[in-house]
Amino acid sequence: MLDTTAVFKAYDIRGTVPDQLDSDLCRAIGAAFAAFVRRAEPETGEVIIGRDMRPSGVELSAAFVEGVQSQGLSVVTIGLASTDLVYFASGHLDLPGVIFTASHNPAGYNGIKACLSSARPIGVDTGLADIEAMVHDPPAPADTLGGARSLDLLDEFVQHVRTFVDITALAPLKVVADTANGMGGLVVPAAFHGLPIDLEVMYAELDGTFPNHPADPIQPENQRDLQERVLEVGADVGLAFDGDADRVFVVDERAEPLSGSTITAMVADRMLRDAPGATIIHNLICSKTVGEVVTEAGGTALRSRVGHSYIKAMMAESGALFAGEHSGHYYFRDNFRADSGLIAAMVVLELVSTSGQALSELRIPYERYWASGERNSRVDDAAAVIERVAATFDSGDVDRLDGLTVTFDDWWFNLRPSNTEPLLRLNLEAADEASGRSRVAEVEALMVERT
Repeated sequence: MLDTTAVFKAYDIRGTVPDQLDSDLCRAIGAAFAAFVRRAEPETGEVIIGRDMRPSGVELSAAFVEGVQSQGLSVVTIGLASTDLVYFASGHLDLPGVIFTASHNPAGYNGIKACLSSARPIGVDTGLADIEAMVHDPPAPADTLGGARSLDLLDEFVQHVRTFVDITALAPLKVVADTANGMGGLVVPAAFHGLPIDLEVMYAELDGTFPNHPADPIQPENQRDLQERVLEVGADVGLAFDGDADRVFVVDERAEPLSGSTITAMVADRMLRDAPGATIIHNLICSKTVGEVVTEAGGTALRSRVGHSYIKAMMAESGALFAGEHSGHYYFRDNFRADSGLIAAMVVLELVSTSGQALSELRIPYERYWASGERNSRVDDAAAVIERVAATFDSGDVDRLDGLTVTFDDWWFNLRPSNTEPLLRLNLEAADEASGRSRVAEVEALMVERT
């Protein structure tokens, strides 16, 4: 009996190899995914398959391919790829796709991110639950096995990424990119090749054992090598990519990190210059600066739940031009509503190039409040803790769009459970640091387990 309970998440499949995710399970998931595609898109005859640099991806993706072919669908293998390259391939070829990746998780993990044609998201409410059910009730094999072909789409992807900026406006900036032995080592040098950017790539070798540091740049300790190198070489901008290179984190010339909220506000402002009045989406843990900047630029700001499948669906419904998450995911309507750290990085470099300012100056109007950053606490009963906190702060403006958000005149916080770990995540923003730290202490005191 295949066990799926540990690996099927809200918007992807992920687990440790081989105890939670192995070839047998991936073969069954491949067959279930193909059967789901046949129902959702009856005219589709092929599925795109990519993988990141994790050693386990070779065997797991091969098993998945067997499962897909058992249902009569053929596969288009694109080999080693970043997640945003797979999304591009799905949009470019108008085919469903999957990538084997565990993103920022440690080397012992692997997983699957999947989409329908044109990079349309598949989450728990839009297909993952159906796929999981079919793993336990397998579809009958087709009379004829599907075939296979290979494609190299890196050049087409690079040209697509460059369409989001005026490459003639790029200045000869010094840029350091830490790709953490992840897929950024493939796509970042290709994207910058031939541009007037002096690029240095740290840890460019594709190595899914992550010998230098974890490919999880949202953790401050994993940005330290980049920060030191930015100062050593006098770089204008530092870029840190996660393992599958769909997220980017930015540091300025002083080696000071910019939050995902700051980048969201900056990119939104830039894009609204060319599309006044457009809709911009930000997830609900982004700084309220984002909504203010969008409104001031003449756009319409919408709040979303955290998670790519929710944001992409909301973009499709609203026609939004751009969306950003505090976690470093940035989505573009003209990128098939998919996220791309590389495109966001390009936009930031264009802004620095054209502003006549250092990034440390350029960022100032986009940072108006003190933010706690995401603070994680392990709890035994997340629901009980959330209700206890909600009861204490019921005089604020309360909403349950994603976990618990409570807003007061001069501060707000969101408390939500992790989709992948037994954690509660607290994000809090206030007018100044002193009041913000006091509020953090107040909320976290309520989160301590009581006996």
